[in-house]
Amino acid sequence: MIKALRTVGRYFMLMGRTFSRPERMRMFFRQYLNELEQLGVNSIGIVLLISFFIGAVITIQIKLNIESPWMPRWTVGYVTREIMLLEFSSSIMCLILAGKVGSNIASELGTMRVTQQIDALEIMGVNSANYLILPKISAMVSVIPILVTFSIFAGIIG
Repeated sequence: MIKALRTVGRYFMLMGRTFSRPERMRMFFRQYLNELEQLGVNSIGIVLLISFFIGAVITIQIKLNIESPWMPRWTVGYVTREIMLLEFSSSIMCLILAGKVGSNIASELGTMRVTQQIDALEIMGVNSANYLILPKISAMVSVIPILVTFSIFAGIIG
């Protein structure tokens, strides 16, 4: 129990250091733009590809399961659009992005820890949590709505 409380306390201390005001806004903005490109723009391809196929599979499944002479032909397109808008684009894309971006961030920070780059930042007096984590969080918060919008359109086209 004590170990769990200690871990939670260390986490909150890290988040306090992360969300403090950046010392140099110019450096933060530069890092923010790099993270937008690395985490957001580089994810557009996988988002479009997966959304296209999810939309195609939803359309096929609905067409096969709702075959009735009483149903109008536009029902399949309408239901596919509603499913992509309400459910799949936001939830599935965020899960896929969490896996892709999360592994990318973990490998980058792990490599920096092993090569002692994070320790060097601390020695230089830089708030390493704020310098490394805050631009990544800010970039993903601002780029995920755009990626979900791309996902909606690709899913409907699929």
